[in-house]
Amino acid sequence: MKLSAELKAFSDRLGHDFAQPELLIRALTHPSISGPSRPDNQRLEFLGDRVLGLSMADALFAADKTASEGQLAPRFNALVRKETCAEVAREIDLGAVLKLGRSEMMSGGRRKQALLGDAMEAVIAAVYLDAGFETAKELVLRLWGERVHNVEDDARDPKTVLQEWAQARKQKPPRYGEVSRSGPDHAPNFTIEVTLDSGQSAQATAGSKRKAEQAAAEVLLSKLEAKDG
Repeated sequence: MKLSAELKAFSDRLGHDFAQPELLIRALTHPSISGPSRPDNQRLEFLGDRVLGLSMADALFAADKTASEGQLAPRFNALVRKETCAEVAREIDLGAVLKLGRSEMMSGGRRKQALLGDAMEAVIAAVYLDAGFETAKELVLRLWGERVHNVEDDARDPKTVLQEWAQARKQKPPRYGEVSRSGPDHAPNFTIEVTLDSGQSAQATAGSKRKAEQAAAEVLLSKLEAKDG
């Protein structure tokens, strides 16, 4: 099997020449267009998440030999979260080569953070299956670049940061509520609203409730920082 010119160009951007091109094709196939003869990337996403995790854990462990577990854990979480995977995916224009169903394409699927993050993990798994862990790890570290060294010591998830912000001001913990759910069962989108005791609130949409809560907390934190600034 040979890659199309478009996928060959993406492979070049990725920096990996696939011995098994079908792995890359599968990694870029969203469930909205999959079928019996065209498997989707969900299993690869599962595997890629673990390959990414081990690559980052190993890199962080080696980069700072004096850091405690309490320092390493938030750095790790910041580097492997879906938002970071989506950032990297955008840098290599992964969205342009995603294989999507018509409805997903029409709804802006190529720009969706959840889809990009999932596909980035699937691509990492494809490289791992094609050439082994060391090659996949080298790819990850090259694509993540200076993020590994510049990640903040207190890179906690947005929900934790927002809760600490509220506690410091003697407010009750933020409240999260589902505003709506849309999309097919295999790829739902949840809109979540987070509200503080003070009445300040924000909404965000993502492919899972947890991700939408994180995103909503991040939006609200940005609003609070702008106001404080």
